[in-house]
Amino acid sequence: MTTFQELGVAEDLVEFLASQGIDAPFAIQILSIADGLRGRDVCGKAQTGSGKTLAFSLPVVQLTERHADGVPTALVLTPTRELANQIYEVVEPIGNVRGLRTISVYGGTNIDRQIETIANGIEIIVATPGRLIDLIDRGAVDVTRIEKVVVDEADRMADMGFLPQVEWILRHITTNHQTMLFSATLDGVVDTVIQRHLSDPVKHEVEAKEVTVDEMGHLFLTVHHMDKAKVAASIIGGASRVILFTRTKRGADRLERDLRGEGVDVAAIHGDLRQKQRESALSRFTQGKIKALVATDVAARGIHVDDVDVVIHYDPPDDHKTYLHRSGRTARAGESGTAVTLLEWDEEMTVRQLQRRLGMTLPMSEVFSNDDRLADLPTWVAAEIETETEVADA
Repeated sequence: MTTFQELGVAEDLVEFLASQGIDAPFAIQILSIADGLRGRDVCGKAQTGSGKTLAFSLPVVQLTERHADGVPTALVLTPTRELANQIYEVVEPIGNVRGLRTISVYGGTNIDRQIETIANGIEIIVATPGRLIDLIDRGAVDVTRIEKVVVDEADRMADMGFLPQVEWILRHITTNHQTMLFSATLDGVVDTVIQRHLSDPVKHEVEAKEVTVDEMGHLFLTVHHMDKAKVAASIIGGASRVILFTRTKRGADRLERDLRGEGVDVAAIHGDLRQKQRESALSRFTQGKIKALVATDVAARGIHVDDVDVVIHYDPPDDHKTYLHRSGRTARAGESGTAVTLLEWDEEMTVRQLQRRLGMTLPMSEVFSNDDRLADLPTWVAAEIETETEVADA
């Protein structure tokens, strides 16, 4: 088994990792850390949740020195506020081992306070592109002396239209700096950034583990419109932690309101909410203070919460890839889970087509909110499987 020491990570950082229960590197860390520590430009192809944050954080911290003038020399660019916070929570304590100062900057927070913190001295900045450009324009941040740059989630940067801002920032860094770029894909516009801004990069790839239908239980339930939220509430009542997916932001707000009316502790997360609201909702859900989280597909990207035992497709997904992506929020880390699709009478044909694309032939059971089976989905799924097996053997 490869160790962090064998990858070249310094002893004080290895000891810190061990104190946090981190003893064995993940695949992307094994591939990338040594090259990062050598100062090489690195392209890492890896999915969110693969451990890439530590893959770039360790080289950045180990190769960054504290400067008396407090001008930042390390920069991590990331597309969203949630990711900026997640990265900061990894980098900041590691940096503390070396006496390095770290700040996370993104829109929707007090910029004057950020300017004051930066003025007092910062070595590492974790930033969303828009807020960083604002700080540069105000003269609060000098990026000309940046020596280490990380572009994280480059594919999501592209999806959200941020790559022009990223390139603007990179063009303003005048040093002969090291750049590490991580992305789920390295083609298209992401490859253009690589060609323009990375020098002879070493490329590492970790194949994404595809979620399969066999890793979880599945139920397709036909419901009546007026009873739909009550059915969802009954499922939540018998579960530990549930994520519900809607197609639209308005639908997410409406479902949150309806579930609250049924006595469910729930919060919604989508792009129209203020940042503090989204952070609060995700934090309460992660900590188990609420049992249910309503999310749109876009808002759910980057949410990685273990122990989700049920995913409810409150609005059936448009395609099988979305079904698998949503459903993959359960059955994580080897645990079992159940994906439940709620459909109304006029959605049956769409769901039949979805099942065909998934290679399923599961029944669509009509249910009402007073059905006792809703409170014990694993038993229901097991019964469905047993019935299928008996039919197949007959």
